[in-house]
Amino acid sequence: MIDLRLSVGSERRRASLQAGFNAGYLPHATSSVPIRPRDARRAAVETPLTYMEHREVAMTSCRKKIEVQILDPRLREWGLPRYQTDMAAGVDLHACIDEPLVLQPQAPAVLVPSGIAVLMNDQEMAAIVLARSGLGHKKGLILGQSVGLIDADYTAQIFVSAWLRTPPGSETLTINPGDRIAQLVFVPIIRPELTFVDTLSATTARGGGGFGSTGFGTS
Repeated sequence: MIDLRLSVGSERRRASLQAGFNAGYLPHATSSVPIRPRDARRAAVETPLTYMEHREVAMTSCRKKIEVQILDPRLREWGLPRYQTDMAAGVDLHACIDEPLVLQPQAPAVLVPSGIAVLMNDQEMAAIVLARSGLGHKKGLILGQSVGLIDADYTAQIFVSAWLRTPPGSETLTINPGDRIAQLVFVPIIRPELTFVDTLSATTARGGGGFGSTGFGTS
């Protein structure tokens, strides 16, 4: 038996959401209704989800909770990492440094501590560190490795590889303690089973066409 706590209003709805859970979704919990997996799977076939039910199950799957460990107490003064708007994709990362850091154009990247660690512990998700749009475009502050990947089993402090992409001779950029210099985005991960073969089992229209094979212009 699987004891899930779901906000449900009907047998069909409960079975549909349970089937979504069996497929990998993690719905929120408010009332306890034990449902056997085989009953949920049968109900999902016999009572297909409506569009709105599909939408709710999909939205529910995005509500996973993770733990965020505060390693630098100054974050409580500067503002804990959070989504700045209702539909923001990422949370801003602060520069947890003790003194201003001056970046020189094209100089080696510098690792800047974010003051946080996260516990995902879920092989179906990961996090990526990205440059902030405005800083990257206007000031030239990007990541030394373009994108930072945080695996689900990594639980140490997250660092930002800060790099100033502007040409040599351009203005320097100063990062002050507490500045929001990057953003952290959580993403779903697909881990397919790998089958190793000598010859691929099918062909495609594109085949081995690589760089530039589809052209560049409008036609």
